Amino acid sequence: MFKIRSLRNDGDGRYNIVAASITQDQANIIFNTVVRIIRRNILLKALVKSFKRTPYPEMVLGNGAVITARTTQNRGHYLLGNDYDFFSFDEAAFEVDPEYLINDVIMMRLTDRNGRLDLISTPNGKNWFYRRMLELQKDPQRGYVQFGDSRDNPYISEHAIALRLKNLPPDRVAQNIAGQFIDNDRTIFSTDDIDRAMAERSLEPFREGRRYISGWDLARKQTHTVGMTFDVTDKPYRMVAFARFNNRDWSDVVFAIRKMQTEYKSMLVVDATGLGDVIVSELADLNPIGVVFTPRQKGELLGNLLLLHNRREIKYQDVVQNEAGNRVWSLEGEMREITWDNNNRFDAVMAMALAVWPKRSRMIFPGSGPLPVKVSRL
Repeated sequence: MFKIRSLRNDGDGRYNIVAASITQDQANIIFNTVVRIIRRNILLKALVKSFKRTPYPEMVLGNGAVITARTTQNRGHYLLGNDYDFFSFDEAAFEVDPEYLINDVIMMRLTDRNGRLDLISTPNGKNWFYRRMLELQKDPQRGYVQFGDSRDNPYISEHAIALRLKNLPPDRVAQNIAGQFIDNDRTIFSTDDIDRAMAERSLEPFREGRRYISGWDLARKQTHTVGMTFDVTDKPYRMVAFARFNNRDWSDVVFAIRKMQTEYKSMLVVDATGLGDVIVSELADLNPIGVVFTPRQKGELLGNLLLLHNRREIKYQDVVQNEAGNRVWSLEGEMREITWDNNNRFDAVMAMALAVWPKRSRMIFPGSGPLPVKVSRL
C-alpha cells in the first residue's frame, strides 16, 4: 500500500506488482488471499479503485498501483511486454525451464524499473532453486535467503501438522513441512553419487596405450551439441575431453567430432536420432556407432550410467559455461536435475551416457561392425 521509491525511471508513477506462479491457478491462490485480506478491512477496502477477473486477475489501487496474477507457463510468454517493480514467483522450484525464464524474461521485465524479484517455493530436491539459494547465501549483497518451517506458522492447524508428522515419511516431512532441501526421488543421480564422481583433476590430452570412447549428443531446436571423451582403459572411467556448442551448421558439427577423434583416436558413439543419421553417414570412415533415442533406449543408457555411479566406476569434472542473458550452465547442474520423465534437454548427460555405453553392452548397431573393446553384460 505504501512504498518509498525513486520515480526517475517511471513515467506515470504507478507501482506494478505481479504475483506469478507455474500455473494461473497457483498464481490466483496468492491473489485471492490478497483480495480476502483487503475485503475484511474497511480502511484497506477504501483504497481499491477497481478490480477485475478477466482476462487475468487485476487490482488497481487509488494511487495507481497495480497488482496482477500471471502464469509463467510457456517460458514466460504471457509476461512479455510488461514491466514490474516487484515480481513474486511462487513455487519457483517446480519451474521446468528456470534459467531461461528468470534471466531472459523476468529479469528483463524488472530492469528498467530497477525492480525486485522474490523466489518463493517448497523445495523440490537439490535442483536449480537449491543452487540459487547457495549462491545468495554466499553473496548477501545480491540477495536475501530465508527458510520457514510450517510448525512455526500459528495460522496452520497444529492438529493437521501432527497428523502429517505421524503419517509422512521422514524425507517428505523434511521437505514439505520443514522446508529443507533433500534429494528428489525423481532425479536419477543422488547428491552422494555426483559428489563421489566429481573429480578435481582437469581434462587431459591423449596418452599412448590408453583406450578412449567418445559420445556425441546432437542439438535439436533449443538444445546443444555435446561431445565427451572418456578414458576407459581401467576403472573408474575418466572424462578427458569435452565440447559443447549450439547454433552451428552440420559441417561444423562434423568438423568438431573429427577434431576430437583426431586427438584421441577413440571409438565413436553418436546420437542418430532424426537428422543425426546424416552425421553418422558423414562419419562413416570412422565406423561410428549410431544410437537412436527411443524411450526404451534412453532408459537403458541412463540406467547404465546410474549403475556406474552406484559402483563408483566413473569420474568427471564440472564444466561451467556462460550463456546469453547472464545465464550460467554447468555439467553438475545437469547431473543434479535430470529425471527419468524429464530428460530431453540434458544433452551433456546423454553424451556421457553414450560415451560409456559400449562398455556395458554387446549390442551391434546398424553399420557399426564389432565393438573393438572388451565388454560385459549386467
